[in-house]
Amino acid sequence: MRSVRARAALGATVVVAVALVGAGLAVLLVLRANLTDQAGLQAEVAAREVAGQLALDVPYDRLEMREEEDHPVQVTDEDGRVVAVSKDLEAISGTGTDQVEPASSPAAGSSSGSDDDGRDDDDGDDNGGHGIPGRGEVDSGDPDFSNGTATVDGDTADYRFASVRATTSAGVTLTVHAGAPLAAEQEAVGTVRGAMLIGLPVLLLVVAGVTWLVTRRALRPVEGIRREMAAITASEDLRRRVPEPGSRDEIARLARTTNETLTALEASVDRQRRFVADASHELRSPIASLRTQLEVGAAHPELLDVPGAVADTVRLQALAADLLLLARLDAGERPGRTTLDLGALVHEEVSQRTGDRIPVAVSVPDSGAFEVAGSRGQLARVIGNLLDNAERHAERTVAVSLRAERGGVVVEVTDDGAGVPPGERERIFERFVRLDDARTRDEGGAGLGLAIARDVAARHGGRLTVDGAPEGGARFGLWLPSAG
Repeated sequence: MRSVRARAALGATVVVAVALVGAGLAVLLVLRANLTDQAGLQAEVAAREVAGQLALDVPYDRLEMREEEDHPVQVTDEDGRVVAVSKDLEAISGTGTDQVEPASSPAAGSSSGSDDDGRDDDDGDDNGGHGIPGRGEVDSGDPDFSNGTATVDGDTADYRFASVRATTSAGVTLTVHAGAPLAAEQEAVGTVRGAMLIGLPVLLLVVAGVTWLVTRRALRPVEGIRREMAAITASEDLRRRVPEPGSRDEIARLARTTNETLTALEASVDRQRRFVADASHELRSPIASLRTQLEVGAAHPELLDVPGAVADTVRLQALAADLLLLARLDAGERPGRTTLDLGALVHEEVSQRTGDRIPVAVSVPDSGAFEVAGSRGQLARVIGNLLDNAERHAERTVAVSLRAERGGVVVEVTDDGAGVPPGERERIFERFVRLDDARTRDEGGAGLGLAIARDVAARHGGRLTVDGAPEGGARFGLWLPSAG
């Protein structure tokens, strides 16, 4: 199933079906157990009534049994022989013996017998030994229960039998098996089972339908998002946005996140387009100048400006290197994790700047740990770009200093130039951005140095900021986390 609605409806239906089947089976088992216990209680009452009569030595043929209440009774002696049964009992099972014909046996109420002339052994008491109370007893323990069948007056049915033991005054132990019909239990269980078999499919259809409708309504915004995303993909118009539902559920959050992703993607594409356009513009100038000089040199060798051609080539090479580094940073290239001493790196970079118009003053404490982790080449490029920017705008002084601060190392580069206006302090870190006063001073800069410096700092887990210097110029602060 490829549809979420179908899978949700099927899953909900299966879960409800399992729950209902389990609950239905539990109800049936409890109902059957309760009704069976009630039948057993009725059978026990009937058995104890007959057992009480036996304990009073009532003769077998005078036992009062509850035939009219459909309670078949079978009485057996210690040897398992049947000595008495209820009226119209034709067959029985589940009581230990299926005999329904009483065997010849002395009456329960008789004593040792009568003499030859028909007189009782008792002194003139002419009751024939019937109905004289004795001193027997009925077993007061829990009876034994069993299920079986009995045929009474041609009708066969299932019964719950209770077996109660009784002892006569003569010491004879008899077992009374009395049954109670299970018809009520079977009818009730059958009725409940039939209702469940009819109601369960209907209920499952209702659950499946409701789940389908609810899921369809819940996923309707998702379908709207999908259609809009397909339209955006087909039109390549990143200015479009997916519809955001008014709810505050997961789908609304998905729509908002999708729109945020589209916004970021649009900004990234716009930045890439501007980057390509600006790079093309910046590359056009040195390439055109170099071509012009080479064409002039080819036609008039004596007019070839070799130093100018070399300068244009160097500028073109530097610009290509900057563009390549930015491309690698945009591609997510992770810097190396080499541990290096930032103080030594600053000294090394300053020592190589022999052609600067303004000497660089370095202030690095002799004691202190200035180790950071990262790419030596990229961090050297950052320091070099900051020093180039300071040299470009300084009047008389350029200074670089190091200090430890909040679990990291801070490199500050200051100059005494005109500084950066507060409104332009974030804009100067954008690519190909040069302030108006910088264009007159910097005829060779492409506006990539500070953008590269900030990107590299961010890739190393640091940050690059600018504010005003005490001398009145600009102060750039590079913070990098310590290697520890």
